Amino acid sequence: MTEIHSPNPASSQSPEPWLRGTRQEVPAVHRAVLHALDLANEDLHRWCAKLTDKELNTAPVALPSVSFHLQHIARSLDRLLTYAEGHVLSAQQLANLKTEAQPSAHEPLFNELAAALTLSANRILALANGDLEQPRTVGKKSLPTTLAGLLVHVADHTQRHVGQAITTAKLISNLKR
Repeated sequence: MTEIHSPNPASSQSPEPWLRGTRQEVPAVHRAVLHALDLANEDLHRWCAKLTDKELNTAPVALPSVSFHLQHIARSLDRLLTYAEGHVLSAQQLANLKTEAQPSAHEPLFNELAAALTLSANRILALANGDLEQPRTVGKKSLPTTLAGLLVHVADHTQRHVGQAITTAKLISNLKR
């Protein structure tokens, strides 16, 4: 079982995960996705881990809260990788989707994120020998894509929400001054 690499307190001074020469045993596309998840973990801890429960759940100027983004990252990873594995979403996954905007406390929020990142890394590694052009479908409409398309979207979608969470965290930090 592999884990997302632990956040490095000096990560702002070290190169991003994709420049560290790690995970060389993993095929390039899968390695890039894993590096994106490593970076997400580091950035979220760097910018969001010190927020209070109240700050995590604040929605300044009608932006989604940091809590929403962290829950959404964790749960969307599960959904996207379910599609990548060639499956449809379960009733529980669909129910979880509807609860992403609910307030959450710091510890369970970051525990869910850590567990999701670790599990996602293992699921991505399990897909490492698959043909990237394998057809896959997404959503109720079974929209067509490929395994590669889903893996790239895992990285892209995660980083998009990391950026939004960090922006919101910075805004909240500036508002309390």
